[in-house]
Amino acid sequence: MFETISEKLNNVLSRIGQKGRLREDDIERALKEIRIALLEADVNFKVVKTFINRVKERALDADVLKSFSSGQQVIKITKEELTVILGGATSKIQRSSEKTSVILVLGLNGSGKTTTTAKMSNYFKKDGQTSLMVAADLRRPAAIDQLVTLGKSIDIEVYSDPEAKDPVSVAKSGVKKAKSDGLDFVLVDTGGNVQINEDFMSELVKIKSQISPDEIILVLDSMTGQESVNVANAFNQNLELTGLVLTKLDGDARGGAALSIVSETGVPIKFIGLGEKLDALEEFHPDRLSSRILGMGDVLSFIEKTEKVIDKQEALNLTQKIQKSKFDLEDFNSQLQQIQKMGSISQIMDMIPGISNIKSKIDTNDVGDEKLTKIQSIIFSMTPSERKDPKIIDGSRKRRIASGSGNSVQDVNMLLNQFNNMQKMMKQMSSGKGLQNISKMMFRQ
Repeated sequence: MFETISEKLNNVLSRIGQKGRLREDDIERALKEIRIALLEADVNFKVVKTFINRVKERALDADVLKSFSSGQQVIKITKEELTVILGGATSKIQRSSEKTSVILVLGLNGSGKTTTTAKMSNYFKKDGQTSLMVAADLRRPAAIDQLVTLGKSIDIEVYSDPEAKDPVSVAKSGVKKAKSDGLDFVLVDTGGNVQINEDFMSELVKIKSQISPDEIILVLDSMTGQESVNVANAFNQNLELTGLVLTKLDGDARGGAALSIVSETGVPIKFIGLGEKLDALEEFHPDRLSSRILGMGDVLSFIEKTEKVIDKQEALNLTQKIQKSKFDLEDFNSQLQQIQKMGSISQIMDMIPGISNIKSKIDTNDVGDEKLTKIQSIIFSMTPSERKDPKIIDGSRKRRIASGSGNSVQDVNMLLNQFNNMQKMMKQMSSGKGLQNISKMMFRQ
C-alpha cells in the first residue's frame, strides 16, 4: 500500500532527520522532493500546493530553525499536515436516533460495491451489531445472487425480491423489514453503472428519498486514481454523500486517490478495503495511515488486530508449553493460522515501526504468505503423532508427507530444520538466556 510514495518520502525525511538543525535551503530542497513525489503519486496538484505551503510555513518558523532538533520537528509537521489532508479526525458511522440505522451503498460497476456491503455487515457483526442486507441492485445480472451468497458465507440475512422490477420498492420494503425486526443496521446495495448519467442518478435519488438514510456511502476503486475524485464529486453533487469507502487500497502503490479525495470532495473516508476476504475492511484513521505512509508504523491497529485473533487462554497455554519445552508442530501451526488471520505479512509489516523502511530489502518469498501456506500444507500432511513428536519422521515418512502436500522431500527437511531451530530458541527463552530473532530462526534457508 502506497509503496512508491512511502519509499520516496521516507528517503527525504530520513535525510532531514539525520541533520539535526536545518537551514532554510535544506527545507526548500526537501519540500521540492516531497512535491515531486506527491505529484508522481497522482495526488491532485491543488492538494499538493496547499500541503507544501502549510508545511513550509510551519517549518520556516524561527523557533523551528533555531532548534537543535529542527529535522525531527519538520518530520512531525509533515506527518501532522499529511493527517489533515487525509481528513484529520476519524469519521465514525453515524447512528440513527431510532434503533435501526439505514446505510445507502452506492458505486459504479467494478468498484466492489456489493462485496463492500457484505464487508461492512461483517464488520458490524464482529462488533456485536445485527444487520440486514437489501439486494436492490436490479441493474447488474447476478447481483442479487452474489449478495445472497456473500450473506450466507457470513451468516447475515439478505432481503431480496427476484421478481421485482423497481429497486425503489425493494429498498423501501427491505428497510421496513429491518426496522420491524429491530436490527441495528440495514445496508441497501443499489444498482451500479459503467458511467454516471441522468437516469442512473435519478434512480438513486428516488431510493434516497424513500428510505431517508443515516449514511450515504460511496464505494470507490482507489486504483482509478484521480478519476475516483471526479466520480465522488458527481455523486456528492446529486446525493450529498456522508462517507466514502476506498477499495483495493492494498494494491495501490501510488495513493493519489486517498491523498486527494477528502480535500477535493469534503467527504470523509469511513472504511478502507485491504483485500478480497470479507474481513479485509478497516475503519479509516487518518493519523494511522499517515504514520504508515511515512514508515512510522501503526502500533494501535497492530494491537487491535492482535487482540481480535489471539485467544488469551491459548496464549497462556502456549507460554506454559514453552516453559516446559513442549512446543510442537501443532502449536507452530496454530501460531501461523493466527498470523494469517491478521492479514497479509506485508500489511502486518507496514504496522510495525521501522520495518516498513526496510521492507523493500526483505526477500518476501522468504517470509511471505506463500511460504506460510507451503509450511501449513506440509504440517497438515503429517499424522497427529508426527506433529506431536517430529523426531519420529524418518525417510519413508518424509516421502509420504512430501507426496501428500505436493512438495519435495527437501521442503519437508527444511521445515523440520526450521522447527528444530525454533525449539532450541524456545528452550533458551524458557531458561532465561534471552530472546533471539524469531523471524530469522523461523524462516532462514
